[in-house]
Order: sequence, then C-alpha cells, then structure tokens
Amino acid sequence: MKRIISSICMLLFLILGVNAQNIVRGIIIDNDSKKPLKDVYILLKKTSKKVVTKEDGSFVLRNLKNGNFILEIKQLGYETQNFPLDLNGKPIDLGTIYLYKDFTEELDASIITITDDELSDDTSSADNISGLLQASKDIFLRTAAFEFSSSFFKIKGLDSGNGKVLINGIEMNKIYDGRAQWSNWGGLNDVLRNQEFSNGLSPSDFTFGGVLGSTNMNTRASLQRQGTRISYSSSNRSYEHRVMATHATGVSKSGWSMTFSGSRRAGNEGFNDGTSYNAYSVFTSVEKKINEKHSVNFTGIFTPNRRGKSSPNTQEVFDLKGIEYNEYWGYLNGKKLNSRIKEVVEPILMLSHYFDVSENTTVQTNVSYQFGKIGNSRLDFNGGSNPSPTYYQTLPSYFLRYNDLSDAYTAQENFVNSGQLDWNRIYDANVTNANNGQNNAYVLYEDRNDDKQITINTIFDSYLNNNISINGKLEYKRLRSQNFAEVIDLLGGNGYLDINNFADSEAQMQNDVLNPNRVVGVGDKFRYNFNLSSDFMNAFLQGQFTYNKVDFYAAVNVSQISNQREGLYKNGRFENSSLGTSDKLSFTNYGVKTGVTYKVNGRNLIDVNVAYLTQAPTIRNSFSNSRENNNIVDNLQSEKVFSADVSYIRRRPIITSRLTGYYTSIKDATEISFYFADGVGGDNTAFVQEILSGIEKQHLGLEFGLEAQVTSTIKLKSAASVGSFIYANNPDLYLTSDVTNEGIFDENGRSGNYISNLKNYKISAGPHNAYSIGFEYRDPDYWWFGATANFFSNTYVDIAPLTRSSNFYTDADGLTFPNYNINVARELLQQEKFNNYKVINIVGGKSWKISRYYVSFFATVNNLLNAEYKSGGFEQGRNANYNELKIDKSIEKPVFGNKYWYGRGTTYFVNVNISF
Repeated sequence: MKRIISSICMLLFLILGVNAQNIVRGIIIDNDSKKPLKDVYILLKKTSKKVVTKEDGSFVLRNLKNGNFILEIKQLGYETQNFPLDLNGKPIDLGTIYLYKDFTEELDASIITITDDELSDDTSSADNISGLLQASKDIFLRTAAFEFSSSFFKIKGLDSGNGKVLINGIEMNKIYDGRAQWSNWGGLNDVLRNQEFSNGLSPSDFTFGGVLGSTNMNTRASLQRQGTRISYSSSNRSYEHRVMATHATGVSKSGWSMTFSGSRRAGNEGFNDGTSYNAYSVFTSVEKKINEKHSVNFTGIFTPNRRGKSSPNTQEVFDLKGIEYNEYWGYLNGKKLNSRIKEVVEPILMLSHYFDVSENTTVQTNVSYQFGKIGNSRLDFNGGSNPSPTYYQTLPSYFLRYNDLSDAYTAQENFVNSGQLDWNRIYDANVTNANNGQNNAYVLYEDRNDDKQITINTIFDSYLNNNISINGKLEYKRLRSQNFAEVIDLLGGNGYLDINNFADSEAQMQNDVLNPNRVVGVGDKFRYNFNLSSDFMNAFLQGQFTYNKVDFYAAVNVSQISNQREGLYKNGRFENSSLGTSDKLSFTNYGVKTGVTYKVNGRNLIDVNVAYLTQAPTIRNSFSNSRENNNIVDNLQSEKVFSADVSYIRRRPIITSRLTGYYTSIKDATEISFYFADGVGGDNTAFVQEILSGIEKQHLGLEFGLEAQVTSTIKLKSAASVGSFIYANNPDLYLTSDVTNEGIFDENGRSGNYISNLKNYKISAGPHNAYSIGFEYRDPDYWWFGATANFFSNTYVDIAPLTRSSNFYTDADGLTFPNYNINVARELLQQEKFNNYKVINIVGGKSWKISRYYVSFFATVNNLLNAEYKSGGFEQGRNANYNELKIDKSIEKPVFGNKYWYGRGTTYFVNVNISF
C-alpha cells in the first residue's frame, strides 16, 4: 500500500511539476515611445487565464495546461496581437513585444455619428447597420459600415432588429419593436471601443444572437485604456460641433479602476433644413477588484438628446425645393423652429459581478435598470386647417389635376418662395380664438413612451479541456411602459378640446368618455393613455469544440414572453374594448443553430452555419391600434426563421478574402401600417390601420470581401453584395378604423378579409446590390489617406399592400369596377425601381507625438461628387382603388405620389484629439 501511495504521489508531483513549468512571460512596450505599457489585457484564448501588465509592462501566466493555444494581447488604441503557443511543459519567454498604434480606431470616431443620427430614425427606411458592425475587422462588414451605410444598405436585406446589441452582456434591443435605441449611448465613442462582434450565426459567448449576429460592448473599468483623451469634431451631417473628454485611472494598487467620459454635441442645422441637434452624454464606470476571484463593476450612462426630424417628400416637392428641404420647420421670431422634435432621456444603470470560479470557469452576473422617456412632438389641429406646407391642397399638382393652371402657378410661386410651416398664422389663430372665448385651433404635443425596465442575467463560461468549452445564460426582463400624448405648448391659446372631430357622432368624438369635452393645458395627458407590460425569460446554452482540422459549435435557446395592454381611457369609438386590461399574450419560443469550420490548411477555411428559430411578435405588431383599444391582431403567431450560410475564407500574407452565400426564410411575420386612404370598400375615406399577417420573405445572396497588402504602405480593398429580397407568398390583410363609414367597418372597427398579392414583389431594403473598390495608403511618418468608389443598384420603393388586394378593383356593390382594365392596372401597380448611382468617399489622417502627448487628426468626405440619389421611399396608400390611382397617375406629378428619402449630398466629418 505504501508503494502504491508513493507512486501516486510521485505521479502527481510530476504532473504538477510539468504544469508548473508551463509559464508564459513577456514585456509589452509602446512602439513609438519605447516605454512599457501598463494594464494591457493578456488572454490565453479558450481558457479563463488572463492577466494585465504591471507598471514595467511585464506579465506572467502560470500553471498552464499542455496544448496548442492562442495568446491574445489587447489594449484599446493599439493593434491587437495574437501569438500561437505550443505548451509542452517548458517555460516560454516572449521577450519584448511592441504594440503599434491602431490608426483605424480613428475611423470609428465617425461611426456613432452615423449611427446616432440614422439608426434612431423612426422610419424603417433609415434602418442602418453601421453601429452593429463597427467592431468587425472583416473587410466586407467594415465596408458595409463605413461605405454602404449612408445609402441605408441592409446586410442580407434584414432590419437591424435581427442583430443583437449588448452592453456588458445585457441586451439593449427594445422589447417594444426589437431594435436598439442607439442614442441611449451616443457621444460615448471613447469608452465603447472594447467590443466583441459575432458575425451572422457565428457563436457568441454572451447571447444566442440573431441572424445578423451580435455586438457586446464591454465597459468594465479595468479594461479601459489608462490616460486622458480630449477631442473636438465638426460635421455637417447631423450635429455641427462635438466636444468629448475621457479619463481612465487604470487599476490602482488597492484594486480600484475608474473611467469617466462626457461629451456635448450641438448644431442649429444638419444637412437637412431645420434639423437642430442638442445632446449631452455622461458616462462613469467604477470597478473594485475584491480579491483574485471577485470583481464588481458599476456602469452609469446618461445621454439626454433632442434632434429635429426631417420629412420624406414627393418628387414634386423635391423638384421645387431640393433634397435638403424639410417641411417640419418654420420661422418664429427670426429663428427656425422644428415642430417635430425627438427627445430621448433614458438613463442606464448597471451592476456587474465577475466571479472566477476556477482557472477555467467564470460566472458574470448583471443587474440593469433603465428608465426615462422618449418623446416625439407634432402639431394637432382639431379646430384649424392642416398647417403642413406640403398639404396636398396647397401644392401645384392639386390644381393641375383639375386643369386649373392659374391657381397651380400661384401655388407653385407660394411654395417656392415660402413653403415652410407658418408659425405666425398658427399663433394668430389661437390668439384670435382665445380673445373670442374659444378653444385652441392648434396645439403642440408629444407622443410619449415612459419605460421602466429591469434586467437580471447570469452568464456562465467554462473550458472543460483544451478542445471543449460551454457557455450559458439565464435572463429575466421586466418592462412597464406608460404611453400617452401630452400637451407641451398651447401656442398662444387658452386650452385645447380633447376630441376627435373626424368621428361619426358626438359620443364617438370623445377620447375619454369618462371625461367628456375636456379642455387640456400644458402638461396634461390627452388623446390616448395606456400602459404596456411585458415579462421575458430566456435560457441559452452553447458548446464550442476546437480541433486541429475542424471547429464546430451547437447552441440552443428557449424563451417565454407575456405582453398585455391596460387602457386608462374609455375611448368613444371603442367603449367596449378600450378601458381596462387586454387578454394576456404569451409566446414560448426556441432557437437552435450549429456550425462547422473545416480547416483545409492554415490559409484556407470553409465555414458553414445553419439555424432555425422562432421569434415572438413585437408589442408594436401585436395590437392593431394600441393607442385606442385592446384589440389583438387576428391569428397572431411567432415568426419562423430559417437561415443558412456557407463561406470560403482565404488568408495569405498578401491577400485576405471571404466569399459567402446565404439564404434566409422568414414566415408568419406581421406588419402594421397607419395611413389615410381614399377608396376603401368602393368610395369611402378613412384613417386606417392596415394589418398584414402570415407574411413570408426570402433573402438570398452573396457577400464578397478582399484586401491586398500590395506593398508595406499600400492596401487595395474591394467588397460586393449581390442580393435578392422578395415577398414569398400572398399574405392576409385586413383594416381597422375608428369610424364606421356606412357599415364598411364593424363595431370593432374591422373591415375586410383580403389577400394581398405580394408574391415576388421586391422588399424595400435599401440597395439589393452594392459594390466598393478602393485603396489605402499608410505612410511610415504616421499619415494616411484612402478613397473608395461605391456603386449601388436595385433599390426599390416600399409597396402599398392594400392596392394589391381585391379592394383595388372592387366597387361598393362588390363587383369589379366596370372600367377596370387589367393591363392598365398592371402598369399602375408596377413597383418603382430607383436609378443606379455612384458615391465617392475619401478619408485621411495624421498623428504626432509631442513630448508625452499624442495628437491625431482625422477627416472624411462622403459623396465627394455630390451625387443626387434616392435612398428609400414608399408608396402612399391614399389612392386605395383603381379609379383613384388611375386619376392621380394620369397627371405628370401625382398629388399622392411616392414619398422618398434622398441621400445626403457632400458631407464632411473632422476630428482632432489629444491623448496622454
């Protein structure tokens, strides 16, 4: 027995002795200053082994297992370096390792600028992907972020809600509509650079992800680059000026780390007229390393911001006023005042606990609380005429429709010479009414969403051995949302009558029957008032397997969500379905995905991914008209998504490239639209909610990216995306409204059981095809310059589904219009395809080291040649039947023609910063 015990002890001693010799050490030096770098992050990938460098730049990793690993050396502001290691029981001294400044970091300075302005826009046509992709080093995805984003290009033709955005492992996509509210962290570029991006279906350690992948922004104070950074930016895109300052203490001897950042962005006007911008941003992150196993980090983010919106316009309006025109503003007391302001004030508080359970296992637990408001202002006018300067009865086309050339000329002259919101007329109307003892004709109010959301999750990470790791996550979210309209300015009047004067009777005019004919003032709620509640639970488990020739993974996700509406007003149009709670909507969903990477050799890889998942309908698409009633969308179902992709990746010393083919199928989707329609059920007019359900979509295409380092200073790059995004079926359609229109709508406000013939129509998703070619020159003296030529084609207008249904050709008697001509109808319903266009962008910068200060300058000019192009648009649903549309399109410029967004003309962004 003693001999056995001795043998076991000797074996353990040998094993421990061998592992003890597995030591990796080195010293990290700044290549420019030749001084050691403190707090550089050293990670042995696929393990939990990590350290940071000391004051002298040195690091030591001890007690490492045998095997092949990658050592990652990462510091914000420097190029990340990776070293392959073969650990076989012998100590490894990497000696002195030089880190080089990452000049591409300066490119990221402009990304949040684009994202904050365009991604937070209310329209899907401005749905952008630049923010999601900024952390990627992939040439195609970087091109999509920097070169394609201004054209509202969408990766794979999918909305940004298909990509998950996380901060410290907490998902930031809104439960209401599935999208991230980028302005919640806008203006904080310096502290959001530490990101981990997972492309498409590839695995993430933090989330199951979406079809477009995920980005996790890590704000942990100990990982922020130590020092101070001050910058100033100027632009003509959204804001005009930005000042930003950031300071990070690094890790103190007592284990404290602190990072603070603040910025101010302001502008009287961006590229579009009257688009004011006013934003502040404050950030703090404080971490305490309790001991070798435990650390706690607090993050606070507060970014209140206000910005003026810009309008989509018809071609008639653009021809008369140009692409910078914006109908929402007018002069008041000599200053431009925008009636449509979006204000976002939603602070985020996060507390994270990091627990190194063992050498190979970590657990991260997070608690987050977000609260505040989103307000969107606009005018209401139940006692006055429509104040919009582009109201159809004031434009030349309205008079041309009736061959009234004289009034058409007068209308044109008035619009060209003025054509803006007349604030003085609005005030005069209200003052006159007040003097006569009458209520306001006009009022300025905002649609408000006041959310309170708490999120709790635990993320588990464990490396079972050199080949296998598992990740898991448990999460709970609780949303309570107040939704109402609130008066913000009486505009010279005494009070505003809270009624809907389009209703069929006096009783139905009441927005709240319990408070009839109520006169409201500043700060009062009116029009609608309801609460939304949502409870969400999610579990995610993933295994990753790494071998010499093959890497593969498998992941599963299960979630459960319940949503409910509570009406606080008894609406006169829906007395039986507006007040009180709705039925609770509950959905259980799941997702599975797997992928494999086959290493043909060290330079050639084949990557395959496949996924199937279900997604609960968003709250936005669950209630047909949540502002007025509890009515739930008919036959509401979870979306079914299947996605697959195959990539060939080639990595050579000079050329790196990727070619990917993808296919995504979406089924049982639901979409709700709101618009004013003429020709419903024959010749009726109504403001309707259009509910389209059972939608199927198909996204098919290729992505290609290539980089060639042809010399030590010159790099050539190209990228291409060729896609086909179509409706794959003929979905169901019905309408709801708050008026009866002689029985067209029933007592629940519902009308029609239509089939919308959308199959093979193109999905409006920005350019389906996009190409880019360019170069980059980096001089050894730390200046650089680049230029790209970008080409876009196959951009389509968003079609109106109701005109593709039987409502289009059916008269009030249920029979086809006598004059209906199918060939004419086919021409009327032809989907508009925009012209192809080309955009040239240039970028450059210079860096200096002056004593202990680093100074850098960065500038970019987009659309250098000032190309004019349509980036998106939609058909107005106003002309809902054959006769209405035929009459309107018979004139050169239709009264209710398509509305468009134009890309910006020549714009610039300049940034200068100093760090020390």
